[in-house]
Amino acid sequence: MDLDAFTELLTPRGQRALAEAGELAGADPVAAATTLRRSYDAALTSAALTQAGLRERAKAKFGAEAALMYFTPHGLEQSTRAEVAAHRARRLLDLHHDGAPPRVVDACCGIGGDLLAIARAGCAVDAVDTDPLTVAVARANAEAFGLGDRVTVTVADAAGVRPEDYDALFADPARRTGKGRTFDPMAYSPPWPVVLDLVARARLACLKVAPGIPYSYIPEGAQAEWVSYKGEVKEATLWSGDSGGRRATLLPGGHTLTATGAEAPAGPPGRYVYEPDGAAVRAHLIGEVAELVGGRLLDPMIAYITADDPAETPWATRYEVEDVLPFSLKKLRAALRERHIGNVTIKKRGSAVDIERLRTDLRLDGDNSAVVILTRIADKPSVLICRPLSPARTSGNGQSTR
Repeated sequence: MDLDAFTELLTPRGQRALAEAGELAGADPVAAATTLRRSYDAALTSAALTQAGLRERAKAKFGAEAALMYFTPHGLEQSTRAEVAAHRARRLLDLHHDGAPPRVVDACCGIGGDLLAIARAGCAVDAVDTDPLTVAVARANAEAFGLGDRVTVTVADAAGVRPEDYDALFADPARRTGKGRTFDPMAYSPPWPVVLDLVARARLACLKVAPGIPYSYIPEGAQAEWVSYKGEVKEATLWSGDSGGRRATLLPGGHTLTATGAEAPAGPPGRYVYEPDGAAVRAHLIGEVAELVGGRLLDPMIAYITADDPAETPWATRYEVEDVLPFSLKKLRAALRERHIGNVTIKKRGSAVDIERLRTDLRLDGDNSAVVILTRIADKPSVLICRPLSPARTSGNGQSTR
């Protein structure tokens, strides 16, 4: 989809084509294209079907509002889930420490997911992006939600932005190259040195980065926040103008955990084992989670916590330990068969075992279920057979198998 095709998509005729394409969602692509070509030319047909497909995919991030939005493939890939963007916009207002909403500059706006959340919070936003199509998409999204009077979007390079002229800077540098997604901040666009210069010149800055950003790249004095949505770590945000340190946030509940310096001791397995949420793991807050549940680590280097007494916390999934074994395929298979286990969720941390191979080798048969945790205990490969006691999360390396 090029800029001309997208521009036509915004006309009354283009909107009719897009509506018809939406009704064909899920149909055979060839059949859908044939149907639309009876009324529209090839370029508009392709643009409408592409946009309808992107809207369908975007429901996972934007819910029902995806049906009103516009996307590019890369823009959708990098865009922030609506709930996470709203959380970030609220924090931006809180950290501004002023009665009036801040004036914000968005240095690399993409399709405008964060732009919408910030504008909805009452902020006036000037946004830039280097790609004319992406800028057109962001403008269209602002107009779709009646935010055009608060938002300006222009084609420009982030390096030319003057954050000192605004109350706050938001930046979401592109993390894709011609070879696909990159995890190296130096390969971001704009380049990492440019991003850091913008942050250094801003009164208040919010910088979205990949969850796996190396700690060495976090600017001195910035607060690093990892955000988890329904148990899955979505992103990290670097905040300047805050108190610094490390922070984890759980959405949609809004729970927050900050570093206190707590250190968890290591000890033998107890009756329960806790799997901390991935945001707490990324933020190196395992000691803080262990303190919440009165627990200790199974191994000093691995983020599994054990305790003798039960505790409820949103920060970890709790399992009851039924057996602890040195890792051995033969012993594990025998223990599962003895319990008539036919359905197993396998999790691992600190284990080199290939889960797919293990799934094949277990040859399960039975009506009962269990959770199998592969890890190290006191630096020895071990396996825990457990049953879940709190809602399952998608964090960790859990896989279910029959």
